[in-house]
Amino acid sequence: MMNTAQFGSLLKELGFDFYSGVPCSYLKSLINFAINECEFVMSNNEGDAVAIAAGASIGGKKSVVLMQNSGLTNAVSPLTSLIHPFRIPILGFVSLRGEPGFPDEPQHELMGQITPEMLNLMQIKWDYLSSDLDEAKQQLQRANQCIEQNQPYFFIVKKGTLAQVTLQDKQLNEQKTIPTIKREKVFDDEKPSRYEALQVISALRDDNTVHLATTGKLGRELYDVEDAPNNFYMVGSMGCISSIGLGLALVRREKAIIALDGDGALLMRMGNLATNGYYSPANLLHILLDNHIHDSTGGQFTVSPNVHFVDTAAACGYEQSIYVHTLEELTEYIKAWKQHQKLTFLYMKIAEGSKSGLGRPTIKPFEVKERLQVFLDD
Repeated sequence: MMNTAQFGSLLKELGFDFYSGVPCSYLKSLINFAINECEFVMSNNEGDAVAIAAGASIGGKKSVVLMQNSGLTNAVSPLTSLIHPFRIPILGFVSLRGEPGFPDEPQHELMGQITPEMLNLMQIKWDYLSSDLDEAKQQLQRANQCIEQNQPYFFIVKKGTLAQVTLQDKQLNEQKTIPTIKREKVFDDEKPSRYEALQVISALRDDNTVHLATTGKLGRELYDVEDAPNNFYMVGSMGCISSIGLGLALVRREKAIIALDGDGALLMRMGNLATNGYYSPANLLHILLDNHIHDSTGGQFTVSPNVHFVDTAAACGYEQSIYVHTLEELTEYIKAWKQHQKLTFLYMKIAEGSKSGLGRPTIKPFEVKERLQVFLDD
């Protein structure tokens, strides 16, 4: 076995001090080290963990994601449609449950056979992590070279590779009591178009604010309203926009981060509401524009009419969860949040449909990321 604390220190020396992930018994020692010695975000889903790490990476942190190989399937979408097109460098550790030739639970048998090939298919460079510290140090150097070239790199970790590290920080087991301001619907909805809502949001832009737009028509319409270096137009990785917002908000607390979401996207990854609420960065504003349909794919219905999003966000720990009825209220609440920041969820019903003749961003995804990074560092 390799001394995990020494290996973790090597990671820190290379600048890797932000972690997100979902626990695995094979990786528990590295997870414990990260909780003890670094910034660690406990995610509820491996795909969300990838997106959280991506947000931190965009913000300038060298980020690590940890997961069991069974959860690698949950991470395929953000790995292929977020990490790849935006060229976001994250370092990954994935356990090898179900290793061929070794007894394990039946649910791990197939994943144990195909984990390396899955990484190959996703064009992610990888290696089996050595249990020898000196050899692992050389492996880290090679991995770091990929990271510095904006490429992800993964290590597959076999059972018994990492020596025990005792978890020191018990605070993660404690419930956080956060006073919540909740405002329900009190009068009729104005139901503006999404384009009109985005015009209001864009008009409130300033030199300290980042707008993160979910995939589909929302990002395309924001681009059409006004393209700007502090806009991030997410493609693919549906449902991950608030996870990216969380990672970015945690590492760039001096910036105002606004995650613009759609009902279909949020429903796909609702678990991240709980993660946002737990870590509760004051500089994150999460806005949901709900039209009850999957607009980008032809207007099929979503199940959002049956979901009380304001109650859900409040129950997950958002300090403010507010039903917005009109564009005037939308303006007022965004201005108020910028003056007195606390983790806030704004919910607004909008009309179905999108702008006719709507185009797509002509700037490439990795150029969007690089442009935003320049804005963040100005």
